[in-house]
Amino acid sequence: MAEAYPWQDALWQQLAGRAQHAHAYLLHGPAGIGKRALAERLMASLLCQHPVASEACGECKSCLLLKAGSHPDNYVLEPEEADKAIKVDQVRDLVSFVVQTAQLGGRKVVLIEPVESMNINAANALLKSLEEPSGDTVLLLVSHQPSRLLPTIKSRCVQQACPLPSEAMSMQWLAQALPESTEDERVELLTLAAGSPLAAVSLQAQGIREQRALVVDGVKKLLKHQQSPTQLAEGWNAVPLLLLFDWFCDWSNLILRYQLTDDQSGLGLADMRKVIQYLAQKSSRDKILNIQDWILAQRQKVLSKANLNRVLLLEALLVQWASLPDRN
Repeated sequence: MAEAYPWQDALWQQLAGRAQHAHAYLLHGPAGIGKRALAERLMASLLCQHPVASEACGECKSCLLLKAGSHPDNYVLEPEEADKAIKVDQVRDLVSFVVQTAQLGGRKVVLIEPVESMNINAANALLKSLEEPSGDTVLLLVSHQPSRLLPTIKSRCVQQACPLPSEAMSMQWLAQALPESTEDERVELLTLAAGSPLAAVSLQAQGIREQRALVVDGVKKLLKHQQSPTQLAEGWNAVPLLLLFDWFCDWSNLILRYQLTDDQSGLGLADMRKVIQYLAQKSSRDKILNIQDWILAQRQKVLSKANLNRVLLLEALLVQWASLPDRN
């Protein structure tokens, strides 16, 4: 059974309780809030032969086949390798599944995640199935970044924003999910995960707090001229590139905010507050805006899986970061 999260209760009642289902749903929201689990729960309910109060019974032939991963009327489409594109050939295989008759005599249900990983040819190949799905077929599209989808795909789906849990609900859930960690550690993890509790658990498993400590220590040594950009770029090998760009982007935002507001409560996590204040006081706004533009442009290249020289890219970032404080 797919896990049910407390912050999805109201949405689940609304979705699962429908008398008539749309032929395509687009479930969207930030990564790490349980959209995939919600889609799997809905998929199980739609395929179940004897649902109980809109939930899959877990015992009928359909539920047992789904649990075994061999349900003939269920199709899951995702990238063949993590972080790669969904290719047009994969979508063509899906399209031929959609036009077949359901083998168990009920619905066919398709789950696609993340739908934004389809390349343009794959997205166009999907459009026909979204327009005229064959028989009683329901397509569940899961997206972390709906802004990257073709408008024609979005317009053919019932778009459903998935809720981000409140901080209190997230902290309560994390206390059960990470019982070994302290409350301060959970607060830090949730902040690093931008409020997404499932992402927080995943980041904890990746050693995010140790990686963050390494990077913060390096930034402080860089500004004190105790380590060079080259040494740091090579020493941060294990830290995901996207994570590094997210942090530097966040820090440049915090510097700008502090320059504009002088508000000490908006300085982010404690580990960088003094550095943010120092750079806000010592750097010109133009320099901050320029480095922010550059970071955002490079982050986009990382997101689009461009073939980048990691060490050179980080060196370029750190050279600019080290030159932020005006020498006067």
